[in-house]
Amino acid sequence: MAYMRFVLFLLLLVASTPASYAVDSLLDGSWSVDLSTDPAKPYTQPMQLTLQTDGTVVGSFYQSTIEAGRWKQDRGRLCASFRTTDGQGPYHTAVCLQGDQAVGQTWAEHRDFLFNWVAKRAEPAPAPSGSSSP
Repeated sequence: MAYMRFVLFLLLLVASTPASYAVDSLLDGSWSVDLSTDPAKPYTQPMQLTLQTDGTVVGSFYQSTIEAGRWKQDRGRLCASFRTTDGQGPYHTAVCLQGDQAVGQTWAEHRDFLFNWVAKRAEPAPAPSGSSSP
């Protein structure tokens, strides 16, 4: 009987855990987005994502603050969509985690383009020269 109560307790605990805890924030963090149109000429821009427990996304992309965004894990995928601006109009971005990459696209109706891109985890910033560690 005690075993059954314990199993029931675990099931209730798992069922009441928000989806964000199950995600373990795999899409969170700093990304380097490859926006190159010519493989011989690398062109990357930073993307910083934080997936909030309420389902919203905060951060920045292409040095613009995310104005609004949502994320969801469903059908075996973890994805986020958000909006930024260049001051002239909105940029709508969708991104999904695919293995160790983030695969996405950005649409700017006012600029008449849709751009497909791939991102990898950003390299950690190097320690300043001459600094010592504790």
